[in-house]
Amino acid sequence: MWKLRLDLQFFAGEKTEKATPKKRQDSRKKGQVLKSADVTSAIVLLSVFLFLLFSAGYLRAELFSFFDVTFTKYMLIKNLSIDTAVEIYKELLIEMAKVLLPIMGVAVVAAIAANFFQFGLLFTTEPLKFDLKKIDPIKGLKRMFSIKAIIELLKSILKISFIGSVTTLILWMNLEKVLSLSFKTAWDTLSTVGWLTGMMGIAASCVLLFISVLDFFYQRFDYEKNLKMSKQDIKDEHKNSDGDPIIKSRIRQRQREMAMRRMMQEIPSADVVITNPTHFAIALKYDDESMDAPTVVAKGADFVAQKIKLIAKEHDVVMVENRPLARAMYDQVEIGQRIPDEFFKAVAEVLAYVYRIKQKI
Repeated sequence: MWKLRLDLQFFAGEKTEKATPKKRQDSRKKGQVLKSADVTSAIVLLSVFLFLLFSAGYLRAELFSFFDVTFTKYMLIKNLSIDTAVEIYKELLIEMAKVLLPIMGVAVVAAIAANFFQFGLLFTTEPLKFDLKKIDPIKGLKRMFSIKAIIELLKSILKISFIGSVTTLILWMNLEKVLSLSFKTAWDTLSTVGWLTGMMGIAASCVLLFISVLDFFYQRFDYEKNLKMSKQDIKDEHKNSDGDPIIKSRIRQRQREMAMRRMMQEIPSADVVITNPTHFAIALKYDDESMDAPTVVAKGADFVAQKIKLIAKEHDVVMVENRPLARAMYDQVEIGQRIPDEFFKAVAEVLAYVYRIKQKI
């Protein structure tokens, strides 16, 4: 029996259950989302090389303009002053920005888009917070020799092998062009090298994209595994979300006590208390100027009924015994509600009797 209890405790703590929506939301707030860095890298690399391929004419014109101005204008300046150097620096920055900013812009947009498609829009500073656990050398060594580290190493070897094989294949297919570069002009050499670089970059990006898709599925598996919860975790989450049952019970008890006190405070202002006479008591109040019908200000059964009758007696509130009326009103009318039309006649007779008694007094 003792061994069985230990086994049950073990399985209760084992993380075998899927993560709840709340657990997923809390992890997302901490920056723990399903993401593959390889997907982002592959999309950025592919976008940049495609941009370079289709905007080669524009970039070539801007580069030639930059070198042309540099060698024909700035190199001929004789009296170079500080102000002139600053102006040259500004103009060179503007010219280089025309070349570099479009490339950087494409890379930024591609990175944002890749992350957005993976986990949507998210901004959190939680991963940036200082945490001593991140620099713990023991945990660092564990991470270095963990299964995840081995998988990352295999992924790196796979990427290097595939990308190296594809780029080598492209060079092999264009071996004649490469060997003939020594017999070509500088312009033709640059054009051929640029074209080969673009082709190798696009091919390498496609290979990396293919590997990143596989990595994405692995990351999803690892993400779901890390999010798994034990049965006890789910129970604790429900307890924290809904509140401790003991505390909730005490709150409800406190609310009932406050409602009971308010009800008892209304009894002295009642016009009549209709009784069963031992099991039920209904206190009614009627003001012809502010009410269109008598209203129940208190009601109770058994002990509460006796309490109502005691307070009514202390404050000289008239009590009338009417078993059917008391029982029916106790079941059908709540505290603070006007009496239904079906009770008008019976209650009117009771109130008329009460008013006659008060007039005699």
